[in-house]
Amino acid sequence: MINSMTGYAAAASEGETFSVSVEIRSVNSRHLDTVLRLPHAWQALEGRIKAAVSDRLVRGRVEVRVDIRDVSEAAERFDVDTGRARAYAEALGRLCAAVGVQDAVPLELVARLDGVIRPAEAPADPDACWHELQPCLQQALKDLEDMRAREGRFLAEDFERRLAFLEARVEKVARASRDLPDLYRRRLEARIGELTQGVIEIDPARIAQEAAFLADRSDISEEIVRLRSHIDQFRHLMDGPEAAGRRLNFLLQEMNRELNTIGSKTEKAAVAHMVVEMKAELEKIREQIQNVE
Repeated sequence: MINSMTGYAAAASEGETFSVSVEIRSVNSRHLDTVLRLPHAWQALEGRIKAAVSDRLVRGRVEVRVDIRDVSEAAERFDVDTGRARAYAEALGRLCAAVGVQDAVPLELVARLDGVIRPAEAPADPDACWHELQPCLQQALKDLEDMRAREGRFLAEDFERRLAFLEARVEKVARASRDLPDLYRRRLEARIGELTQGVIEIDPARIAQEAAFLADRSDISEEIVRLRSHIDQFRHLMDGPEAAGRRLNFLLQEMNRELNTIGSKTEKAAVAHMVVEMKAELEKIREQIQNVE
């Protein structure tokens, strides 16, 4: 199965107790790396959120931003620090006396000072919050998966075009390499003819034997068979149900190894040229594979 590791999704919900929002971004990475940004008061939910991510995603750097607001009646209560307010009022009174101001210190001024009036801190209830957060998180993860799947389909179409090109070139290389014994025989005859100037009679059987030996050393039939198999396996993994990025990357390495062997064995310029073309296509696939989950 081909899924991209790049995606974005967001979801939000408003419940009776909590208002929650989730934003998820993902990019490519060798492993699953979840980076969570969560309000400090709700750090107890970190394990549940990361577990939900790992249940649905296999690879990628996943940045999850979670916002949680308490919208219950308890959130509308405020605490008053009367001791702090009294200290502020006394300090302001001394300041007024010091600068000769006779006006009374306004209550509104004291009330606005830091820490005098603050929201009442209700005890965090992770279970109640998770009840609201979990559906929102799951929706964002589903939307992220959908986006990664859409990107994956585009990648799969590109891979299929390049695999078809590679497949056609492999068959051309196979056909171009079938006449190697005749090629080596002609080369040997020409070379021996140049060296002997026709003085020594050439044994056709001996020439054929040497040509066959050289052709056997340059035989690429096994490499052709393995390349065909790797291409078939590549398609099988793309159509399979599991994340295939790592195994596809390994297959590309094997395909590149077979092409290197063919290039080192062949003495035909046309075959060498096709090997270069195929390696260029493999490199383009390799670049794209880095973003496959």
